[in-house]
Amino acid sequence: MSTFVTLSSGQRMPMIGLGTWKSSAGQVKQAVVAALECGYRHIDCAAVYGNEQEIGEALALCVGPGKTLRRDELFVTSKLWNTKHNPEDVEDACRTSLAHLGLSYLDLYLMHWPMAFQRGKELMPRRDDGTICYSDMHYRDTWKAMEDLVEKGLVKAIGLSNFNARQMDEIMRVAKHKPVVNQVECHPYLSQADLLSHCQSLAVCVTAYSPLGSGDRPWASPDEPRLLEDPKLVGIAQRYQKSPAQVILRWHTQRGMACIPKSVTPSRIQQNLNVFDFKLSQEDMKLIDSFTCNRRFIVPTVVRDGKTVWRDAEHPHFPFHDPY
Repeated sequence: MSTFVTLSSGQRMPMIGLGTWKSSAGQVKQAVVAALECGYRHIDCAAVYGNEQEIGEALALCVGPGKTLRRDELFVTSKLWNTKHNPEDVEDACRTSLAHLGLSYLDLYLMHWPMAFQRGKELMPRRDDGTICYSDMHYRDTWKAMEDLVEKGLVKAIGLSNFNARQMDEIMRVAKHKPVVNQVECHPYLSQADLLSHCQSLAVCVTAYSPLGSGDRPWASPDEPRLLEDPKLVGIAQRYQKSPAQVILRWHTQRGMACIPKSVTPSRIQQNLNVFDFKLSQEDMKLIDSFTCNRRFIVPTVVRDGKTVWRDAEHPHFPFHDPY
């Protein structure tokens, strides 16, 4: 059973990586060290998570001459934030992530969202009424600047995150360096079957973020279903003598997807990697497929006129109006 996906660039990306979103300062360093010590070779980062410097401290302890790991044994991803879509800002943003991580190159650099925000130092530039200041910079122009990073050797490959099929196709039409990955929210309640098959037809690997349903997302409400407690899933897990999380991660990898579960608990970090010593039957794969109900957990929402709505739905490049 392969534990890697081979990207269209020829790189081998470990199917299970450590996610670092919501891993707070003071926690993420020990989480990365624990992950590297128990066998992880794929770390997923992003400028907007605000913790790349601390991840860099962990990498400095474990990676490089005289350390336990060589740099070329590790696959590190980072992401370009929405305020840095202006082509003039792309290289600086990438170099800042590299400096924070203490690396000379990234294995993969993703455009975090197709939506550009107003340029500047503020991660979330807002008007007085709290609404976000958008930019109409097109992701095609941002992509061209990202391609220069490959030419300069700052990144080995580039990719997308939160792009729908139509937006991906637009990038494919203009790309000199094709996107190798589209990283999207995916879990049994949002199986992304159509997007997955579209990506596979283009030789683009899908990486699942929040692969376990992100039970710790800051805006979770008590009445929302909790995936890891789903009775049908718990039943499957008991039959395989695995945890519900392990069953979900196995489901992802058997579909050919990579996934980046986040944890700061050493025992869970270890457990999330131990998913290659069993195989789900086709019946159980289909049963988990049937859980899907198109439930997105990771879209910023706001309350307007007493209704909860998607915060960025008015952005011209908001990705989730399309069916997939």
